[in-house]
Amino acid sequence: MTTTRVTVTGMLPEHAGQVLAIYQLGIDGGDATFETTAPTWEDFDASRLAGHRLIALEGSRVLGWAAVAPVSGRCVYTGVVEHSVYVHPGARGRGVGLALLTALLDSTDAAGIWTVQSGIFPENTASLALHAKAGFRVVGTRERLGRHRGRWRDVVLVERRSPAVD
Repeated sequence: MTTTRVTVTGMLPEHAGQVLAIYQLGIDGGDATFETTAPTWEDFDASRLAGHRLIALEGSRVLGWAAVAPVSGRCVYTGVVEHSVYVHPGARGRGVGLALLTALLDSTDAAGIWTVQSGIFPENTASLALHAKAGFRVVGTRERLGRHRGRWRDVVLVERRSPAVD
């Protein structure tokens, strides 16, 4: 693996076009999400926690992004979030995903978030390997969770418990 020198920084509205384009490329690949089109920036912005949205930059080019969303509005779940990590296809295999995920976990740990989780299609072996490397564990597989592109898809549920929160 070649590691790219990137700067991981906060996502700002001026990054919206590149962030959503990377999201759409992930959607188009078929193994990233049940979504069929990237949301508008307004919907993306409203659904993710402002303090935990990051991008990886190489110069002014966004190579990838990571963000979290609350799993529930119930107060008992305030420390549980679902996350996403997307890397531009041209930047994959260069350490961008791990840099983003590591920075995201540092951010959530510092904020007292105790569980970061995600659902990953089992065919997305690169994402499963990335999450294992970042300390996530497989909780289980949700079988035939939903139909996607005309077929039933399973989803592997992964989570990471923060070592910073008792």
